[in-house]
Amino acid sequence: MSLIAAGIKAGDEVITTPFTFAATSNVIIHVGAKPVFVDIQKDTYNIDPKLIKKAITKKTKAIIAVHYGGHPCDMDEINKIASQHNLVVIEDAAHAIGAKYKGKKIGTISDYTAFSFYATKNITTAEGGMVCLKDKSAEEKIKIMSLHGMNRDAWKRYSKQGYWYYEVKYPGFKYNMTDIQASMGIHQIKKLNKFIKGREKVSQFYNKSFKDLPEITVPIVRKYVKHARHLYSILLNLEKLKINRNQFFKALDAENIGTSVHFIPVHLHPYYKEKFNFKRGDYPNAEYIFDRIISLPMNPTITGTEAKQVVDAVKKIINYYRK
Repeated sequence: MSLIAAGIKAGDEVITTPFTFAATSNVIIHVGAKPVFVDIQKDTYNIDPKLIKKAITKKTKAIIAVHYGGHPCDMDEINKIASQHNLVVIEDAAHAIGAKYKGKKIGTISDYTAFSFYATKNITTAEGGMVCLKDKSAEEKIKIMSLHGMNRDAWKRYSKQGYWYYEVKYPGFKYNMTDIQASMGIHQIKKLNKFIKGREKVSQFYNKSFKDLPEITVPIVRKYVKHARHLYSILLNLEKLKINRNQFFKALDAENIGTSVHFIPVHLHPYYKEKFNFKRGDYPNAEYIFDRIISLPMNPTITGTEAKQVVDAVKKIINYYRK
């Protein structure tokens, strides 16, 4: 919806990161534009602003910055580049509700910011999300586009103040959130700070437990950000281990610890390899991180006992497979 409201269309290029869920780049293709990937920083796993400049062409119209795991990107630098080249900035904040960048809440900084309220996120409406934006005309367009392109939704038409007549302004979509989902979200958002504090507590326990293990690197948090703590992803220093990431993953599973990998770089998925001729080696930092990263259990309801079970399992595997 943000891409459409911003006027991104066929033939345009949109710069983003390959180290994200495929939805980030899929939507670029949905509007007929071309995703142009830029490699990531090795410490935050966020898009590298220094590489954005080199990727800009006459066709570039927007930048989608993804706040990996809940750690905000360097938005000052990204918006500076965008301003210099007259580009739209869209923040993919699926992981970052409640995060802050230099004291500013994510959602208040750029042209558009998209949030996800999927079941695994920091707050949930089961499905759905939210877009924050600055342009009132764009806001109105998104509202209309998200419900078939109609200028009057069903609630307004069938209320006492309503009327049956409506007009289709655009060929819109069925992207509206239901009232039931919205009512859930209203109450969830009131608990957001509490949820993030719970996640922070788990993160600090993990950090303290893993700080003396050279076999893993824990997530960094730059001084000028407030991390939303959506993910807690450790990086395996494979040079110090006898096993690879996938074997480590299976070993944790054998210890009854549920883990995941965030993410398979988009350029390594079959569609993108076939459509754009991407290959291994195109984005070395994203590939390096992918080969070594594991997301440990993270939610605000994890108890001290459960967090210790995770830590004990990680240490057990490291001790057994240490070189």
